[in-house]
Amino acid sequence: MAEHHYDVVVIGAGPSGEGAAMNAAKHNKRVAIIEDKPTVGGNCTHWGTIPSKALRHSVKQIITFNTNQMFRDIGEPRWFSFPRVLQNAQKVIGKQVKLRTQFYSRNRVDLINGRASFVDTHRLEIRGNKSVETIHFKQAIIATGSRPYLPPDVDFRHHRIYNSDSILNLSHTPRTLIIYGAGVIGSEYASIFAGLGVKVDLINPGDRLLSFLDDEISDALSYHLRNNGVLVRHNEQYESVKGDDHGVVLSLQSGKKIRADAFLWCNGRSGNTENLGLENVGLVPNGRGQLAVDDHYRTEVEHIYAAGDVIGWPSLASAAYDQGRAASSDITQDEYFRFVNDVPTGIYTIPEISSVGKTERELTEAKVPYDVGQAFFKDLARAQITGEAVGMLKILFHRETREILGIHCFGDQAAEIVHIGQAIMNQEGEANSLNYFINTTFNYPTMAEAYRVAALNGLNRIF
Repeated sequence: MAEHHYDVVVIGAGPSGEGAAMNAAKHNKRVAIIEDKPTVGGNCTHWGTIPSKALRHSVKQIITFNTNQMFRDIGEPRWFSFPRVLQNAQKVIGKQVKLRTQFYSRNRVDLINGRASFVDTHRLEIRGNKSVETIHFKQAIIATGSRPYLPPDVDFRHHRIYNSDSILNLSHTPRTLIIYGAGVIGSEYASIFAGLGVKVDLINPGDRLLSFLDDEISDALSYHLRNNGVLVRHNEQYESVKGDDHGVVLSLQSGKKIRADAFLWCNGRSGNTENLGLENVGLVPNGRGQLAVDDHYRTEVEHIYAAGDVIGWPSLASAAYDQGRAASSDITQDEYFRFVNDVPTGIYTIPEISSVGKTERELTEAKVPYDVGQAFFKDLARAQITGEAVGMLKILFHRETREILGIHCFGDQAAEIVHIGQAIMNQEGEANSLNYFINTTFNYPTMAEAYRVAALNGLNRIF
């Protein structure tokens, strides 16, 4: 049995694992990264962020083609099947895998394919296809990610019942679809399938869509999903999900029954911690398979860290990169360590949503004297040119100090637009001010100009 010694061993080659491995390698640590899949990238690249966002982009292009009057002058609307649209996503995945594989090679990080399990607090056993290796480590970072939570009373082996990973294997376009779970993933897929002309029932166990969002933004999402043909049902819990040769019947605890051609489960995720041998190092995950960490990403075993989806919130690829890098920074004792808690929200519905900072509800409950500046995309020249007139930018600011407290955006390029506001919010002292947007010249016409419009709108409310 081969044995190897490393300073840092990272388990999982997704965003958090990559961030951790790259940073440790830059600090001259001997690093190995262990991945049980044939290629790197993790769930983000293969089943989550990259394919779903590439899919969403293609669907949005189809919507633009079918609704733009200029295109109507040269031809009739076109219908595209789900598998055909998905082909574009597969091209992006290949490019991402090639790029990320080169990162490890260029930085001399040993990439080991196999399934890792802890033997004790300083040894891992790696089982590959034809070999077993033992790795000795000084520090380890668990970055194994997450997978869809699958309730045992739903038969996911049925050919009409899918989860948010297996939906990417859908080989046809259903006419009707039930999506159970109206979180970020459920709402995104509701937008995607509605854009392909599928009639969607979106079942929400809660009382409003994405309740962590600013109420006005959540309401806007509800309106546009319904406007695109999605039937949203709130406060509903499933009783049973039964599939047959012709469709799926969802029975709800309220007594309702819904039938559709296919069913998509999007309700929660579980950390990938099974078969890691955690019992051999004294670590116990919670009921969702997630590991608890302190504010330096250390588990209860001081030299074993965890980062990314396996620790829970916020379960975003963007945060996972930074969490992995931060865990590695704590190990190398460099100047870049930070606990990742300032995370912008990016939700790729159609139209998309992004926000950072406090919501109106939070500020009201905290009795903060804030005011609001708004810019509606329909009034911006750039949005009128592109035909993307749906949406708005909202700036929440302290009415006395003019400090920016929250940025909320709904509409085309929202996930890009929000970063301008985030940059100002992160400035220290008086530099975080509404005045920046009032006294700065923005290119015209641009979507970024929404900040100037919103700031002036907010300024007019102050007396």
